[in-house]
Amino acid sequence: MKFCMVTTFYPPYHLGGDATFVLNLATELGRRGHQVDVVHDIDAYHVLRPGVHPPPLAAPPGVTVHPLASPFGRLSPLATHQTGRPLLKPALRRLLGGGGHDVIHFHNASLVGPGAFSLGHAVKLYTMHEQWLLCPLSLLWKFNREACEQPSCTRCCLRAWRPPQWWRSTGYLGSQLAHIDRFLAPSAFAQETHRRRGLDLPVTVLPNFVTDAGPPVGDTPPPHPRPYFLFVGRLVTPKGLHSLLPLWRDVADADLVVAGEGEQASALRRMAAGQPNVVFLGAVANEALRPLYRHALATIVPSVSYEVFPTVVLESFREGTPVIGRNLGGIAEMVGEAGGGLLYGNDGELREAVARLRQSPELRREFGGRGRRHFDARWTVDAHMTAYLGIIEACARPRAGRAHQA
Repeated sequence: MKFCMVTTFYPPYHLGGDATFVLNLATELGRRGHQVDVVHDIDAYHVLRPGVHPPPLAAPPGVTVHPLASPFGRLSPLATHQTGRPLLKPALRRLLGGGGHDVIHFHNASLVGPGAFSLGHAVKLYTMHEQWLLCPLSLLWKFNREACEQPSCTRCCLRAWRPPQWWRSTGYLGSQLAHIDRFLAPSAFAQETHRRRGLDLPVTVLPNFVTDAGPPVGDTPPPHPRPYFLFVGRLVTPKGLHSLLPLWRDVADADLVVAGEGEQASALRRMAAGQPNVVFLGAVANEALRPLYRHALATIVPSVSYEVFPTVVLESFREGTPVIGRNLGGIAEMVGEAGGGLLYGNDGELREAVARLRQSPELRREFGGRGRRHFDARWTVDAHMTAYLGIIEACARPRAGRAHQA
């Protein structure tokens, strides 16, 4: 089959969870003999990082990457943001309209625009990596301080220095969503969030995957000299690292190792000044993350916003490492479903969870083993691809019947 992955961000122009997943999915489809086009928007990247050109990434076998770079530069994503239409992206319209694809799969469509959903005649999928269908800022993170329960979208956009998207108050988004055959929710939490907030869509829960390089290995030397808990993620407020730092003033027998960079990196480093048991590693390559997970006492996922299906939980369970996670959103679903760790709702419960796992190797082994077994049963590449291709077949069947009748 011939696939087209459509996304705003894609490596190396973005290394977030949704962008990396698109790369992994395209790679796996190519490995299985399919043809894959990947379309992403370089102009959108340069809105955030003007003049930055990351080193090129070689395309996997079977995958052709189409970076969109409009002669209008940053005006192109601005026009899409304000109209919901890919007005200044003629290459996107040509690719989707005349690419001969069997499947067009939309991922992060924030600066591609819902107007792209009507292009082409393939089976169309949309993965709910974040909450962009519900929230102009994608995260349901209100006024940059709290999870959103009661929307105040115009004021929230203005406080974030983003222009409001007035087209969201019309029927335009709903009319474009009708062109999608099937929505894929990485978690039941994501499915229910969209339903509860008014989007009654044809949704199938399909967990994401990370590549699996075999069973966890325990005989490699530890990458850190002291026992440690691990945080992996972008250093931004919604990821919640700031909530761990005060606690760690009272943790004497284990370090907090932080892997990641982000807009709040400097502020967080200042916040942790004078705490030698908090170690900032900066950005860490994927191959170096595996031993960090493997030797950690636990991975802590303290996000204060609604995570859909955090990759860090998958990566931790892949290495047989337990997770301490905030009892919120997709984190709670993943840890609870796997039985692979402890959930907390306040600082007292977090302190208790850290102490329990620090003091009990048996408990760490029990939770880590459960996480790994659930990963092997539900969250592998093969499990995902079997379900994914089955969904496509089910969506294509009615189309084939209509074509036969015609």
